[in-house]
Amino acid sequence: MPYYRKRSHYPFPPEEVFAWHLRPGAFQRLVPPWANVRVLEKEGGIHEGGRVVLGIRQGPTDMKWEVRHTAFEENRLFRDEQESGPFEKWSHTHRFLPADDGGCLVEDEVEWAAPLGAAGRLFAEGFIDRELERLFQFRHSRLGNDLTLHGRYEGPPLCVVITGASGLIGTALKDFLTSGGHEVRTLSRRGAGDSTGGPAWDPLADTIDPSPFEGADAVVHLAGESLAALRWSEEKKKRILQSRRQGTELISRALSKIPRGPKLLISASAVGYYGSRGNEIVTEESSAGQGYLAMVCREWEGATGPARKAGIRVVKLRTGFVVSPLGPGLGKMLPPFKAGLGGRIGAGRQYMSWIDLDDQVGLIHHALTRPGVSGPLNATAPNPVPNSRFTDALGRVLNRPTVVPLPAVAVKGLLGEMGSELLLKGARVIPQKALDTGYEFLFSDLEDSLRFQLGRMERPSDPRD
Repeated sequence: MPYYRKRSHYPFPPEEVFAWHLRPGAFQRLVPPWANVRVLEKEGGIHEGGRVVLGIRQGPTDMKWEVRHTAFEENRLFRDEQESGPFEKWSHTHRFLPADDGGCLVEDEVEWAAPLGAAGRLFAEGFIDRELERLFQFRHSRLGNDLTLHGRYEGPPLCVVITGASGLIGTALKDFLTSGGHEVRTLSRRGAGDSTGGPAWDPLADTIDPSPFEGADAVVHLAGESLAALRWSEEKKKRILQSRRQGTELISRALSKIPRGPKLLISASAVGYYGSRGNEIVTEESSAGQGYLAMVCREWEGATGPARKAGIRVVKLRTGFVVSPLGPGLGKMLPPFKAGLGGRIGAGRQYMSWIDLDDQVGLIHHALTRPGVSGPLNATAPNPVPNSRFTDALGRVLNRPTVVPLPAVAVKGLLGEMGSELLLKGARVIPQKALDTGYEFLFSDLEDSLRFQLGRMERPSDPRD
């Protein structure tokens, strides 16, 4: 029977590493972003008898994978075994072994058998073995990242309210915080398709249930109308602005009226605040730019005024291009690039101020736990790159050519103002405040980030070596 094992060392005691796996959000943090997996049912946690049913989509095919936990030893191991699903057999043992330096050796051991008998063994075993290596490389890296970020904070657990908790950043943040032992409450936009199940608020109707704010430490406000559209109509632009300005003002006013409410508001914004700046180096001290998105960001940030006037610490999180295949940016780029049809956009000189999703979450955690962080905070990696360099890096990671450019005239013709604002303009944004306040980036190199998020962490050997 095929057998796979991976072991990694972490500079944290086994009890701490094991406790992380017990908490809500831990499983979700270990699901690779390229895997189309969702939890359909879950009961009993990782203790013996616990059960999980996963929904897995492979191309046009949907399947269920049911596993049951069959062994549990506190701070030492737990095991899950397949009851039904894609394998002939699956038994996964998670071990937590004390290291000589006081740290922990995490060992994943999998015994498995491919489906379809002899045909599966002949044609599928090599593929499955490679996918297991890809999976556990990611899992062990993500575990180390999260333990490192949580290890930077030594205070008591926080209670954090999140709006936009069903979005890319909100989902990752919620799972990160709960797996670290913090409490998360969510607000659900009435009628907006938000599935978080939290108390409701409606920015356009100017109504909000303030109960989640009572006794909370902080609010992370991420909600807003999606920028994605084939083209921006005047109605779409109106909704983009209104959702940000009115939603942020509603949150700010509600917080200003709660005596025992949060003392920190982290409110989303974007590097669009700076407009198109060419090769100029831009920091939090730089002025606002011109254009529609710059105007939206100014209004968005200005709507935090009621909270700031009430003495609440306000952080304006100016986010760049978030590197994750689950995001609307990279997610839309992948199909043409995988097909070998990717290339630079326009002249390729416009800067892309990017950030890995794990660092995006890490910077929010940094702002939550560092009282000295306030005002604008650039959520970007220290090394922004021109679009042409981003294109080259993505091509190397995917092992595909990048010789099919998308001319500026085509962008403007197909996407109008949206294409011009989002794809043809850019700013060279540096996260100066993050660096000055001691944040250490997990990913400063774009190619490292892409390889991590896409599960392609093995760099090809250099023929010159």
